[in-house]
Amino acid sequence: MASEVAGSVAEQLQCPVCSKDFAASEINAHLDRCLLNNDSCPTSTSKDENEPPLKKSRISSEASSPPVNKTDSSEARKGTTPSSPVFGMFQINRNKGPIEGERITFLSNKPSASTAVSKGIKRHSPGETGPGVAMGQFGIDPPVSNTLKKTPRETTPASALLNIDKPLAEKLRPTTLEEYFGQNKVVGEHTLLRSLLDSQEIPSLILWGPPGCGKTTLAHIIASSSKKRGTARFVSLSATSTSTNEVREVIKQAQNELKLMKRKTILFIDEIHRFNKSQQDTFLPHVECGTVTLIGATTENPSFQVNAALLSRCRVLVLDKLSVEAMGSILLRAVATLGISVLGEDLNDGMDQDELDSTELGSEPKVYIEQKALDTIAHLCDGDARAGLNGLQLAVQALVGAAHPGQSGSGSTPQDIVVQEEHVKEGLQRSHILYDKAGEEHYNCISALHKSMRGSHENASLYWLGRMLEGGEDPLYVARRLVRFSSEDVGMADPSALPQAVSAFQACHFIGMPECEVILAQCVVYLARAPKSVEIYKAYDNVKASLRNHKGPLPSVPLHLRNAPTKLMKDLGYAKGYKYNPAFSAPVEQDYLPEELWGMDFFTWNPSDP
Repeated sequence: MASEVAGSVAEQLQCPVCSKDFAASEINAHLDRCLLNNDSCPTSTSKDENEPPLKKSRISSEASSPPVNKTDSSEARKGTTPSSPVFGMFQINRNKGPIEGERITFLSNKPSASTAVSKGIKRHSPGETGPGVAMGQFGIDPPVSNTLKKTPRETTPASALLNIDKPLAEKLRPTTLEEYFGQNKVVGEHTLLRSLLDSQEIPSLILWGPPGCGKTTLAHIIASSSKKRGTARFVSLSATSTSTNEVREVIKQAQNELKLMKRKTILFIDEIHRFNKSQQDTFLPHVECGTVTLIGATTENPSFQVNAALLSRCRVLVLDKLSVEAMGSILLRAVATLGISVLGEDLNDGMDQDELDSTELGSEPKVYIEQKALDTIAHLCDGDARAGLNGLQLAVQALVGAAHPGQSGSGSTPQDIVVQEEHVKEGLQRSHILYDKAGEEHYNCISALHKSMRGSHENASLYWLGRMLEGGEDPLYVARRLVRFSSEDVGMADPSALPQAVSAFQACHFIGMPECEVILAQCVVYLARAPKSVEIYKAYDNVKASLRNHKGPLPSVPLHLRNAPTKLMKDLGYAKGYKYNPAFSAPVEQDYLPEELWGMDFFTWNPSDP
């Protein structure tokens, strides 16, 4: 009889949510109900079923208790300190406790809603520590950090700079607004968005700006602020690799999260313009009802690339390209984080630091960078922080990698590495020109070229031409625009402008880039210097306005202006009374306009006139 009782007790398993005991055959069904039911759990088979679950630190008790025996189960049922594993039902070997990391991961990812609300537990992602989670809450002492906090003047061993496992722009992505540079107009101290972030009332946003200006970073900062306060969860997707079904699954999870945990979901969609109109419609009802807070990032004009219905439900924030000053601050933060000293700043302190480092780093060379090199990166990256930081990383790693294999034996003195201006120029190769042949920048630049030639500013005209050609624009497109300009803006003030433009188009068609760039430059300067007249352009616009505003049927062609190729047409009066101008030595007086338009002068007429 005693053996049967021991066997039945050994089959009792503890629920990780409500801490009650159940038979092995019932635990799976109970666990499904217990995780979904926030109010109460079904009655267990334990004889202490009317008592509330014991509030005890499971992990700490496990860590301090010996492995579980089958004979200890009866003591656990009597209310003594439990020694059974928390999640024994998921183990094959009952005598082997679960791995510490697995317990923390499971508890941090899947607590019950009622337990989280009643105990005030804040949910964290795996590996994330916080007050009351994975340390104080479960009795684990926080680990003692054995790393020293670096000062900005401390140098890093050269070998450590070779082991950066991710792009520098990603490694140094800011996590707070205090580290976020260059967008004070959007997230400054007294801006609307800053006030909304402080109050955790985050609206749906469309972040529009050039590459590397901080759109993705700003979305992560917003998400980090919300996660710290426990008000929302964050999901990041990219429109370049996400299907509509994946989006629907994320929205379904957001609905469950809002229903069970009362938490909203911040859904970040990078490159949202890559979704077509029907895919963007998927977000409409869920953004409308507040199931998700949508943050979309795009480099394209949202007026053209984002569905108008979705755009009306979001606030558009325009982020500018980063200034040279902002890029300088970002680069200084980067070299300080990497432990690279900047030459030309406080040299005495730098030498003292070198003496300290020589005892710690042994024979490792140290890395320095010239201030002029940082200034060069700030100017050449064209406001793109990603290009600037990755260019800096490439230059440093190239120099360190070249110097490392050449180090001599243990008795040699290492040579310090200095990153100079020519090294960063080689890393960036050339100025990072922002130009998209199919996007808004395409239309912005051609408009600037047209208006500069109209204003007879030859230097500005050449500059905008260079921006387009160096950015990869089709030279024939530019040549076609010059042909149009020669008639629209130069016109009769210089009739030879049109042949010049047509010749430039043909020459570009013959020889192509890069040889045709000087041909386009010649034509642009000619048109910029030419006298301007828009009388032809305006007169023809008046003709179109007259035709569109005419009421009733259009007037017929006068009979004397009609041809009469047949006898019947002659009999009907066609060409009767027409005066053949070459047959007269003096100007001929006859009407050429319909009777309704006699006296009309399209060069002076105003469409608003009656």
